[in-house]
Formats: sequence, C-alpha cells, structure tokens
Amino acid sequence: MLSTLLLDTTETNAVMSETTTGSGFSLKDQLFNRERVNYLSGLFQTADTNFDGKAFTRQCMRGLKDLELKQRIVHIASVLEKHLSDDFRIAAKQIQEALPPALDPTRTDDDFGDFIFAPLGEFVVRNGLDRKQLRHSLRTLKQITMRFSMEDAIRAFIDTHPDATLAELAQWSTDSNYHVRRLVSEGTRPKLPWSRRLTIDVTTPIPFLETLHADPTRYVTRSVANHLNDISKSHPKLVLQLLREWKKAKRQTTKEFDWISSHALRTLIKQGHSPALKFLGFRDNPKIEVSNFRLLRTVLRPGDSIEFDFTITAERAESLMVDYVIDFVKANGTTAPKVHKLKRLALTKGETASLKKRHRLHANATTYKLYAGRHAVTLQINGQPFGTLPFELLVNSEA
Repeated sequence: MLSTLLLDTTETNAVMSETTTGSGFSLKDQLFNRERVNYLSGLFQTADTNFDGKAFTRQCMRGLKDLELKQRIVHIASVLEKHLSDDFRIAAKQIQEALPPALDPTRTDDDFGDFIFAPLGEFVVRNGLDRKQLRHSLRTLKQITMRFSMEDAIRAFIDTHPDATLAELAQWSTDSNYHVRRLVSEGTRPKLPWSRRLTIDVTTPIPFLETLHADPTRYVTRSVANHLNDISKSHPKLVLQLLREWKKAKRQTTKEFDWISSHALRTLIKQGHSPALKFLGFRDNPKIEVSNFRLLRTVLRPGDSIEFDFTITAERAESLMVDYVIDFVKANGTTAPKVHKLKRLALTKGETASLKKRHRLHANATTYKLYAGRHAVTLQINGQPFGTLPFELLVNSEA
C-alpha cells in the first residue's frame, strides 16, 4: 500500500505536509478519493443495510477536491455524523461493526494501515470526548488502530482524561496485538509530527517505554526509539540514563537494542553530543586525517545533484559516524544546516577508506523550497566538522 510505504520511509512528515508535487502526483488524492470513500461506504452498508451509502459518498465528494489532507479527514468525519446514530454509544458500535478484518497480526513492521479510516478516529474525538463516553471511545479507538493507527486521535483523550486514558494505555502496552502496543508509545510521543502537543509531562509515559523497549516487533521498537529521540531534545541525560539501565537489564536482544539506541540518539549524535557518542562507541575526538575532499561541481541548479568524495585515514583504531551537513539558503538570505547520514565504519590504525556521495537537490520537493545563493557542504565525523566546501545554487531566472 502506498500510504504504508511513505509513512515508513518518512515517519509521517512528508505525508502530512504539502501533498502535491511538481510532477502532478497528489498524495491527498491517492489517499482520499471516490474509490476510497466508496470502500468506506460499502463497509458501513454491509454492516447496516439502512446506511445510505450513495448519499454518504455524494456528500463526502462534495468539495473534497479543494481540501488539504487533514481537512479531508475532518470533512469525511463531519459527513459521517449525518449517517450514524446521534447516540454515541450506538454510533461507536456501528463503527466497530463496519470495520474490516484487522491488519495481518503475523507481520512485524511496515503496516501502518489504510488512511481512509482516519476519519473514524476524528469522529470519535468529535463525539466521544465526554467523560461518560470514555469507555466506549477508548474501546473503539483500540479496534480502529488495528486497521489504521489512532496515534493522533488518542492524544485528545490523554489531554482531556489523562488519568483514565493513561491507565488504559498501561493495559494496552502488553496487548497481544502489536498495533495496539505501538499506539501506547506513538500516541504519547512529545513531538509526534503533525499532531497536537500533549499537556502531560514528557516523563509521564516512561513506564510504557520501559515495557515496550523489550518488544519483539520492530514496528513497536521503532516507535520507542522515535519517542526517546523526542525526549532527548529536552532531556538528553534522562534518555542516556534509560538506555544505560535497559542495556544492563538485557531484556532486549543485543542487535535490536543497538538499533534502538542508535535511532534514539540520532539527534544528539548530529549535535556532536559527547556522552551520546561515547554510549554508542564513538569518540568525539577521532584521530583521523581527511584528505582530497572535493565537490565535482560548484555551480548547481534545482534537479542537479551535489557530488563529493573524500578519503579518511585512521591514525588509531576508530569507529566513525560519517555525516554531511548542507547549509541551505533560506528565503531571508540566511542559511540553515541540515544533517544527513552517510556511513558508519570501523577503521584499524593506518587504514584508509574512500567515500563518495550524490545528493539530489529536488526541484519540486514537498517539504522544503530551494533558494538561490551560496550554499555549503560540511563533512561531519563523530559530530565534529572536517572540512567545508561552498557551492552556488542558481534558481529560476538565474538558471
């Protein structure tokens, strides 16, 4: 499924941003269109012959094309309100009865689900947020999340009914379904992309992470790692303390724990955070020589690629985290750095490695805009700079 692939590779950021590219492809139209609305309508009609599927589809499609992705979710939820019971307890039952079979429980990753079920979560938030409806709402979200992640919807209940919702999430953290377990971590992330910021303290969900970091499913442990990465931006010492404790406890396999740690500390590593580097086995003062660092072209246009190569020679045995930083020109003429991963490698004393990289400057990227001006590429190894080369980007009339 297209939505699954994109969400796995971009961690939802690109999905929820502008969804039309210069090539004419529209993600919002791929996820919410007449075919998908008809599918949702058919599910409700199969569960309840009194459901007016044709009217539902007609009302959903009215004005849908002019709406952005999140607006489409709200719009379909508002139409659904006209076709389900005014009694939320009955409406919640109608939703649960209409749901298709749960996602394959034998998979372990890359199975976010079908976006057409996002409006169901929005419906629950809009109509089931009262305390008297909480039990029905949480039960419904639990069922929906086995078909499409309810990480956004659950946050409204965490904010409105924190004690009761968190108590329920504690139960879900050991649920047999890995989508339910993942929701516990993903729904409580401090900086979940394109979702509301939670009012609970950033440390409140840590007991959930204590349980979930040992999960056998990568879909769950990736969420734990992303959650820790969020926390590291404000509480780096806490994250390192947790990782040290978990490493000592040995409740996760060595291979998976190493992956979680690396992914959780990625922001700190990009910042050259010495304790994080040390935890992962990297010195923040590597004894290396970088030579022959060169850009193959120094004048580029949108659509071209930055191409560079260089050589590293180790003066002692070193584990190296090799990144590169592009200083992008912003609209106001200043520059902003963006760190990109290149390679992890281990060199023995005297060993040499030659590396090269091509980085495409997409002309119609959905998540950033290119501006003309003097840019630069910096090699960053174990968080430290090892050479900077400038290049000129020509845009529009300059091209």
